[in-house]
Amino acid sequence: MTPASLTVDRSRSPARLSFEPGFNVATPFIDRHLAEGRGPKVAIRCAAGDVTYAELAERVNRCGNALLGLGIERGARVLMIVKDCPEFFYAFWGAIKAGLVPVPLNTMLRRDDYRYVIEDSQCAAVIWSPEFAGEVGPALAAVRRPPAVALPVEGSAGDLRGLIAAASPRLETAPAAATAACFWLYSSGSTGPPKGAVHRHRDMVATSQLYGADVLGVREGDLCFSAAKLFFAYGLGNGMTFPLWVGATSVLLDTRPTPQSTFEIIERHRPTLYFGVPTLYAAQLQALESQRPDLSSLRLCVSAGEALPADIFRRWKERTGLVILDGIGSTEALHIFISNREGDLRPGTSGKVVPGYQARIVAADGQEAARGESGRLRIRGPSTAAYYWGNPEKTAETMLEDDWLDTGDTYLLDADGYYQYCGRSDDMLKVGGIWCSPIEIESRLVSHPKVLEAAVIGAPDAAGLIKPEAYVVLREGVPPGHALADELMLHCKSHLAPYKFPRQIHFVAELPKTATGKIQRFRLRQMAEAEAARRGAGG
Repeated sequence: MTPASLTVDRSRSPARLSFEPGFNVATPFIDRHLAEGRGPKVAIRCAAGDVTYAELAERVNRCGNALLGLGIERGARVLMIVKDCPEFFYAFWGAIKAGLVPVPLNTMLRRDDYRYVIEDSQCAAVIWSPEFAGEVGPALAAVRRPPAVALPVEGSAGDLRGLIAAASPRLETAPAAATAACFWLYSSGSTGPPKGAVHRHRDMVATSQLYGADVLGVREGDLCFSAAKLFFAYGLGNGMTFPLWVGATSVLLDTRPTPQSTFEIIERHRPTLYFGVPTLYAAQLQALESQRPDLSSLRLCVSAGEALPADIFRRWKERTGLVILDGIGSTEALHIFISNREGDLRPGTSGKVVPGYQARIVAADGQEAARGESGRLRIRGPSTAAYYWGNPEKTAETMLEDDWLDTGDTYLLDADGYYQYCGRSDDMLKVGGIWCSPIEIESRLVSHPKVLEAAVIGAPDAAGLIKPEAYVVLREGVPPGHALADELMLHCKSHLAPYKFPRQIHFVAELPKTATGKIQRFRLRQMAEAEAARRGAGG
């Protein structure tokens, strides 16, 4: 059953979605469950306790009223630097139901990143979990025009929790439209600043039905546990929209995921679906060598964020008896659009196109690449972002004619119809499932007084996962050494998001460059590949 403003025809494959005028996506994801008698059922399970669907609906209403009561006007942006907790749900859906635009941000960013996004988004409000105050506070102090509203989720007078408790439990749903702006997610560019991808009210419906329900088979009896965080497009679906779409339960972890913490969650709460990223699966496999957690509740494991090496798939299946369904998605497409699936998978590939989406591989000449030849991957589907906020140039480069989206990834389609990832079409790195720019890491390295120049590439580690590696030219008279390499790593760690520091630092006399002085990163990648081959051959 779905609300009158939305019709889902499941007799077709893919399911056909029809939206009536005035559609607001909070209705099917939040309010519908009360009408369907799901009020007493647990919607959220976390360390702080359970939240039922009835409690969720009431607190969403209260939060929407609290935000409006602060003077935030409809259509204004509300930045959320919030950990995985029930308040994330309240703020996100409360804003949408009230006609505001929530903007979840990566909670691992630094003050300069937050300052930029606060200014770029022209937001009316910033909400943060107290754990992140050390970066958010200085960012707010540095912006030219601070937002009118800035408050923590908890821990002080006038915090969001207190405002929610004091607000009215009744909220009129703001009329919207399936194609109206609903929420934003920020995605980094290859060399430029972050870009705000503007998503529409229909987008979460599309991903939740076409991938969550139709490919993964998420159903009401499932418990979904996503190690990938809610601020991440992948985690937003896994941990929130997929379970809410079918009336299932979401299990939240509000701290950084580690093998130990994820195993503890699985043993305690017995989820049926587990969503991870290759880096975490690799760490969990290492932990499984010395411990035997009870994973018997799981019926399915999913991976995205970066390509899953076939060896990790094989070892995970040998250790646990479970398969990992790997796929590719993006911030701009909101979730996975090419995926392996139960009964139809090939390790080392991203699988096949999710029904309801289309894909094409375009060669350098602009024509469709032949089967088995690599090219730039483009996709089209009902969840792609409308545009980048305030960035018509990047919008034109990425959101193409006839609703095609340029993913920036290089792929090939093999003889059996499986899509195989060949790398990024630019120099961006995907580390732990999150994009980062080599320029940012290079800039931090060059800020060290002993460094003259630096270039960063992505190179596979022992598990086949991409990590940043740096090639550094030192200032004259500075001797290289292990102690200096450690010093430079610490220099990066102190000011960059934790996943961005270079795992290895190579000291070189000079960097390969073009005649105009541009660093040739492809030559550094060739050097890294040659070195890896030499080590593999025992040279």
